[in-house]
This record gives sequence, structure tokens and C-alpha cells, in this order.
Amino acid sequence: MHRNNKLYDFLVKRTWSLTEKWYESLDKENSLGVYASNDPLVIDQVKQQNHEFHTRFCKIFDNNESSEQFSIHFDEWISAISKDEEHLNTPIDLILHEFFVTQNQYLDLIEEFVRTSSESYSQETINRWNRVIIKNFNYVMTVFTREYHAHSQIRLKAQQELIIELSSPIISLSSSLALLPIVGEIDTGRAKFILENTLNQCVDKGIRHLLLDLSGVVVIDTMVAHQIFQLVESLSLIGVKATLSGIRPEIAQTAIQIGIDFSKVSIVSSLEQAIAASKTY
Repeated sequence: MHRNNKLYDFLVKRTWSLTEKWYESLDKENSLGVYASNDPLVIDQVKQQNHEFHTRFCKIFDNNESSEQFSIHFDEWISAISKDEEHLNTPIDLILHEFFVTQNQYLDLIEEFVRTSSESYSQETINRWNRVIIKNFNYVMTVFTREYHAHSQIRLKAQQELIIELSSPIISLSSSLALLPIVGEIDTGRAKFILENTLNQCVDKGIRHLLLDLSGVVVIDTMVAHQIFQLVESLSLIGVKATLSGIRPEIAQTAIQIGIDFSKVSIVSSLEQAIAASKTY
């Protein structure tokens, strides 16, 4: 049995000391994210989080704490840290490095406890304590990495959606006329968003004529070309006239190859011509 209340008491009394020594050991100049912050509030928070780690981790040696209770309490800490914005802005390799630094702190404390204790402990007992520390750090790092990745993906998806939304703005030119400048690479996901967002905004803003400028689009594949022209057809179904401008030769060739019919689409060579033509609409 690895639990030992004397060891537990020894560790608990040193939790703040562990935190302060750990923070002092950080290479703040060559670090990033939460470890490099000069904000007093962030520094205080990361110390509190580190100290909370110690108060929970020490309980693996507490005779009054079951393994199930330990896992529940530690999973709460892991969940909170893995979705903390400051930690999400910190590279995962730096966070794992600090976990290993902290693990070594505990291995050193086991050595100190044995050396300074009035009791004698067998090498088997010492090895058991060390294995318990390493095993539980492996558990913490594994679960943390999984949770960190999950929250990073959620945040990345939200950022990508925001970028897409901001990169596909409908600009009102008058009460019924608007411009949609499409710039950059268009993949299937962005094309789908443009289709849905454009239709909704045209309805909400009462747009009757929409200018779609494609001069900023360099590359387009067959699926995306089809969705752009599907947008034109969808706009017509809700009573919005669409005028395309700035179509590059390669985009026109792609459209022709997949059999898109230009006969019902208003097309001009440039945005200036589209705006000029709209004045007669």
C-alpha cells in the first residue's frame, strides 16, 4: 500500500514552497503564453492553479482519500486548466515540460522525506512511492493533453467560422443594392457558408440586387464553381438579381467544363462596370 499520512503531511506543508520554487525556475524570457506573462493577475492565477494542483496531487498519499475520489478531484482541475484561455494560448510542449519539472519536484521530495525521516523505509516502499508519482503524472498529462486538444479544436473552429464570416461581408450600397466581394481561397466549407449567409442577409436587409465580385478569387475547383452559381440561382428564387464581375479566365473555363449555363446570369468584366450598370437597374 503506497498511502502514508506522514508522507502526506510532509508534502502538504510544502505545497506553496513547491509553487514558488517552480515559478522562480521558469525561463520566462524564452517561454511563451502563460509562463511569459508580466501581468500580475495572470501571474497570481497561474500560481494559484499550480498550488491547487499540489493540494490535490498530495492526496494520493492520504489514507482518507480513495482512488476514485482522487480521480474525480483531479479531473475537475484538469478540465478547468485545459480550457483556461491563458493555457490555450500556451504551446502544449511547454505545458508538458512544466508537468515533467513538477514531477521531478515530487521525486526529489520523496528522497528528502526518506533522508530526513526518523523512520526507516525499505527500497521497495520508496520505489512504490516513485512509481505512484510517475503513474499519476502520466494519467494527468494524458487526460490534460486530450482535453487541451478538444478545447483547442473548438476554439479553432470558432475562429475559422469568424474569419469566414468577416471575409464574406455583404456591403450595402443603397437600400436595395449590395456588394459581396469574395477574396482569397474558397473551399467547399466556405462556399457553403457564403451561400447560406448571403441568402439570409439579403432577406434581412431587403436586398433586390447583389453584385458578386470574384476578382479576388485566384483558385476555384469544380465543386466550388458549382456552388457559386448555385448561389446565383438561389438568389433568383428569393427575388434577388445577381451580377457577377471579375471572373478570371480559369474560373470561366472550369464553369464551362462542368456545364454551368451562363445564359441567365448577368456578367460584367469588372466591379466598376457592375456598379455603373446597377444605376440603371
